[in-house]
Amino acid sequence: MIGPLEELVEALCSLPSIGRKSAWRLALHLMERPEDEAVSLAESIISVRRKVKHCSRCFNFSENELCPVCSSQSRDQSLVCIVEKPADVFAIEKSGRYRGTFHVLGGVLSPLNGITADKLRISELKARIGKEQIRELIVGLGGSADAEATAIYLARLFRNDNVRVTRLARGLPAGMELEYVDQITLSQALCERTDMQYGKE
Repeated sequence: MIGPLEELVEALCSLPSIGRKSAWRLALHLMERPEDEAVSLAESIISVRRKVKHCSRCFNFSENELCPVCSSQSRDQSLVCIVEKPADVFAIEKSGRYRGTFHVLGGVLSPLNGITADKLRISELKARIGKEQIRELIVGLGGSADAEATAIYLARLFRNDNVRVTRLARGLPAGMELEYVDQITLSQALCERTDMQYGKE
């Protein structure tokens, strides 16, 4: 039978980058701290889960219907950076060099894992292009094979929509997740983005 401490370890193991040894270390640390600290942490997690939702426009995390980026009058609303997940939005925002908006796909195409175009927020992006005066889409996906396939798919999909499709410069390390790229490299990639080449069908 699994005891309460083992249950906590199992729960912590479900977090990204947390192995069993790290989970045990965290669990024991929580047990050694005053009870009110553990309760405060638990309440913070519950609170953020209840208060934070997805922006109805770009699908980044937001406390309101629209996130601060989408509702800002100082952002270039005609420029949209397409990213895989909210963590990528935070990474690009930290660079301080991007003044457009975002669109969070919620993943990348991966047919082997059952992730097809209908499971991503591609139709919502298509709708935005139809309703909003978007002049440029920046494909800001990572360097994995699935991300590359997704980038090419998007470039082909939007080539007849009278919108420029660019991608981050190739200075990004191959195979690395965007959220782990250092800010200097990411800032340079934003400034040196290039037009997408998708070839002929």
